[in-house]
Amino acid sequence: MKTLLLSLLLPLAASAADISSHLAPLLAVGPEGKGNAEAAAAWKKLVDGADASAIPDLLKAMNGAGELSANWLRGAVSSLEQRGAGKLPLDDIKAVATDTKNSPAGRTLAFDLIRRADKAQWDALVPGLLLDPAAELRREPVSRLLEQGKTSTTTAPLRQALEAARDEDQIKAAAEALRERGEVVDLPKHFGFLMDWQLIGPFDNRKRAGYETAYHPEIKVDLTASYDGREVTAGEKTVAKWVPYTSSSQFGMIDFNKAVGMYKEVTGYAYTVFNSPEERDAEVRLGCKNAWKLWVNGQPVFGRDEYHRGAQIDQYRYPVKLKKGPNTILVKCCQNEQTETWTVEWEFQLRICDATGTAVLASNR
Repeated sequence: MKTLLLSLLLPLAASAADISSHLAPLLAVGPEGKGNAEAAAAWKKLVDGADASAIPDLLKAMNGAGELSANWLRGAVSSLEQRGAGKLPLDDIKAVATDTKNSPAGRTLAFDLIRRADKAQWDALVPGLLLDPAAELRREPVSRLLEQGKTSTTTAPLRQALEAARDEDQIKAAAEALRERGEVVDLPKHFGFLMDWQLIGPFDNRKRAGYETAYHPEIKVDLTASYDGREVTAGEKTVAKWVPYTSSSQFGMIDFNKAVGMYKEVTGYAYTVFNSPEERDAEVRLGCKNAWKLWVNGQPVFGRDEYHRGAQIDQYRYPVKLKKGPNTILVKCCQNEQTETWTVEWEFQLRICDATGTAVLASNR
């Protein structure tokens, strides 16, 4: 009997070890085909040798995985789900889905598995996702509240939807429905968009060199200073000087074209001071389709040297430590050489909030 028991357990232990060994090549894939051959071989061995019981481990493997690696893992999960024929380890999958420490990608896939396998269980879980830290998981409960708001005798469901929504279409839908009911909606204040800035430009960005060039505002912000700007056409001199700009966009868009001018191959800076009522942890959330860099209190936070990949609310999120009192924020925004109509925008939006997306408002707002 003991020998028989060992013979039944050993294949399971070997299977678990095999899964672990096959994950490394999947997590090592990189751009331009790096590691694809090794990943393909490992993926086949994993899918051929594992069963649906491996799905929770594959979901957790998405924690910290790049998008290419996540695609390999999604494919493996899909194959094992089909092989499972409805016999999935739903309790373990649910544990992954509801643990907010796991990656949004893995959790979203876990909830999709639950929805397909047990719709009633998924329906029961959806309301709990309304204020989930993963914005993509809020969409379904917000959608339900928007529908409820159409027939509700109060505006409470619409207010809840607006509070939780992070996708622009749902935010607009909630705001419009509330306004139709005679409610006042101040979206910039609701989400904590910073509306008042000082802008300066145009500095040079020909050959996209401006992103790495430290112009004067990166060295010292002097709101009284002016500098030679980029010569945008032969013989046309420009002067880069700070100008005040207050956004009129309900999503807090800061538009360099309106403040500085309609230019291409240029760099601009935006500066503001956020007065925090207390020392606290917060998040800076930024949306931008241009190349950009961000500094808070003179310290670099992050940047993206890419252009016109689209912009959306909370596109980029970074934790910061706010001091009590004034905190300086500097944004660098570069416009490239493309001239298509969809490349005209030279703008960004930025808000301050906590980790749940609830606005943190300045004491001087």
